[in-house]
Amino acid sequence: MSYPAFKLMHLLGVVLLLGNVIVTAVWKIAADRHGEPAVVAFAQRMVARTDWAFTLPGAALTIMGAHGMAWRGGFGMWQPGWIAWGHALFLLAGLVWLLILVPTQVAQARLAKAFDASAQIPEHYWRLNRRWIGWGVAATLLPVANLYLMVFKP
Repeated sequence: MSYPAFKLMHLLGVVLLLGNVIVTAVWKIAADRHGEPAVVAFAQRMVARTDWAFTLPGAALTIMGAHGMAWRGGFGMWQPGWIAWGHALFLLAGLVWLLILVPTQVAQARLAKAFDASAQIPEHYWRLNRRWIGWGVAATLLPVANLYLMVFKP
């Protein structure tokens, strides 16, 4: 593949990844603020679905495009420094997502399945939700910082 083809792949991945992460957070927080158990449960189910449909493919395209551009552009995988920092930030965001956010979302989804029918949202869901929001902000700011590095290449 050519450098421009890898660049297109990379940019499409970034748009899917960051777009989904930000939009999902906005509408999930809005659903949670609404407080209606059926709405909250639906939003929680959609978080998992959109992660599979957009976040995961976006991350894969981002990685494949980045590595392809580095290879075609004659860069090392960890050189220059902005590429190394980009890898580190992307890896850290991925670890937060895999080790904290996904397990939290799974636990929330299990609770949501139960309270969707009972019309009562347990406090445990809200504790998990605070964790999801806090770590989700961190997992969103890391790729945004990465975007800065990739554009300005300091």
